[in-house]
Amino acid sequence: MANNRGYDVVVDVDDHEGDLGHTDLQEDLEFHSSNFNEPASKYPSSAAHTTFHPPSSTSPQNSKRYLWTLSFYAQYFDIDTTAVLTRCLHAILPFPNPLTRNNTNNFLDVLDGNPDLYGPFWIATTVVFILFLTGTISQYLASHHEKAFVYNFRLLSGAAGLVYGYTAFVPVGLWGALKWFNRSSSATLGETASGSINLIECYALYGYSNAIWIPVALISWSPVSILNYVFVAVGFAVSVVFLTRNLWPVVSGTEAKVSRGLLIAVVGLHAGLAIAIKFLFFA
Repeated sequence: MANNRGYDVVVDVDDHEGDLGHTDLQEDLEFHSSNFNEPASKYPSSAAHTTFHPPSSTSPQNSKRYLWTLSFYAQYFDIDTTAVLTRCLHAILPFPNPLTRNNTNNFLDVLDGNPDLYGPFWIATTVVFILFLTGTISQYLASHHEKAFVYNFRLLSGAAGLVYGYTAFVPVGLWGALKWFNRSSSATLGETASGSINLIECYALYGYSNAIWIPVALISWSPVSILNYVFVAVGFAVSVVFLTRNLWPVVSGTEAKVSRGLLIAVVGLHAGLAIAIKFLFFA
């Protein structure tokens, strides 16, 4: 062992006739190469190999969300109140103003790639109940107390059908039309040039455009008919400007006739909503 080569000595001790000290060095003594003189860094500890790293929660499989799961819809309701109020303010004041500091006049930039359904849902729900409330007040004032007043709950179902139906189906129709007409021009213009918009952004755009109907409905119960016309007209003008300003960069990517036709359809459908609000609730 003087040659500086290390050995492990294994001694097999046999128990012969009770003598535990008896050893047979010729047969039972074995020599094995030892590594105790090697550098320690060449043989990493087993702890480095046995350390368990749990899979990250942001792995591709865990981050997938499917249409039939609640997590798919929950991501569009994950928004704070400040962001919702900011978006409502941009919808009610679509012009450049010091309150919103809206320099781009584009609501899609305000969304910043994070559209939500929380705001559109509660805005539509608020409009439904305010329309029912103020419509009931308007009918009560028009009755002149000639007989016992009976609540007309058909106003509630009518408001729900009108507001929820308009907010749910018109964005789908617009998005489908844009997808269809952009398909023919995508080869020359490309998706970026045509100004793409996804379905959730369409829902957010139309949902927040309903915000103006909250103050309009609150003041349109006046018995003076001309005032109600003025209030509804102002609500229509503000919301249709908000829609057309933000939709024009999107629809302009299609052919000229198609873009004009789509904008006319948007304005016409929105005018139908305003007329329905006026004559169903504030006639």
